Amino acid sequence: MLGFLVRLLPFWVREPLLILVGSVFGVRIMYLAHRGGEWVAAAIGLVFLVFTAVRVQTVARALRARRAPAPAVAPVAPVAPVAPVATAAAEKEPNAWGQAFAAVAVFAAIGAALWLGPHLVPSDDDGAPQAVSCAGGEDEELPGAYRKTPRAVTGEELCDALNRPDLAQLLGTPAETATAVSGTSNTLADGKVAQPEAEVQFDTYTVNVSVMYNKLSIAQYVELMEYGEETDVKTLSVLGRPAVLASDHLMKIEINFGGGASGGPVEQGPLARTLSVALDAKDRGGYYDITVWSTSGAFPEDGALLDIAEKVLPTIPDRTV
Repeated sequence: MLGFLVRLLPFWVREPLLILVGSVFGVRIMYLAHRGGEWVAAAIGLVFLVFTAVRVQTVARALRARRAPAPAVAPVAPVAPVAPVATAAAEKEPNAWGQAFAAVAVFAAIGAALWLGPHLVPSDDDGAPQAVSCAGGEDEELPGAYRKTPRAVTGEELCDALNRPDLAQLLGTPAETATAVSGTSNTLADGKVAQPEAEVQFDTYTVNVSVMYNKLSIAQYVELMEYGEETDVKTLSVLGRPAVLASDHLMKIEINFGGGASGGPVEQGPLARTLSVALDAKDRGGYYDITVWSTSGAFPEDGALLDIAEKVLPTIPDRTV
């Protein structure tokens, strides 16, 4: 439809219009292709420029034809009515240069808008990475342990609490955006103990929050650490509840899904820092685990884990059945 309408335009409007559009798009596409290193876009821009050069030659030939003197004709006997008709037709003949100037003036504004539009109009997609959100799992049936534990939250609810807009700032990397988030409603002890967990990954750090709904208190947990491999153990109080900080290595498991081969042996993963906080001030059993680690083995200062606990834990709902 657009091509049909363009063909209906007078020659001295259509050709300058095609030259203007072809040159604007050709130069613009070539410029973007040069910045992005896209050779396919560069080829498209070259096609526009070649098309424009062909139209320029067409206009140049038409101008030369108009300027060439008309061929001489044999004299004929004058006929009175002919002169007025020829004069009237000459007066009504449109001015080619006027048409060309009008076309260039009108479509120069369109070309300028096409060229400067991306710079003048704010774009919603500026190339910045978008924050990821927790996947909905409302239709999933929860394990029986969650129905037997009225206060147990789901992995989805835990993910919503952890995936905060200021989480990267709390970690000391405010310029980063979460690359992956997840929340799962796990269980332990053959499905008898609810243990939901959520995880948010950044380029530098990964944060995992889990809740253990068992009868183990923080005091008992600290005693167990004395027999384990945890290092740099430090007891403290968070939000008026008993808490403990400790460091330990994560487990690294490689699973090979190809060739029928089984996964490799369990290896020692990066060192992680964990803050465990009791579910209540009386430490009657159960606790939150906030663990931070990175592939490099580094983790933020303890103050970052305390800040995360003080921001995230109050927002975790006490789900009731």
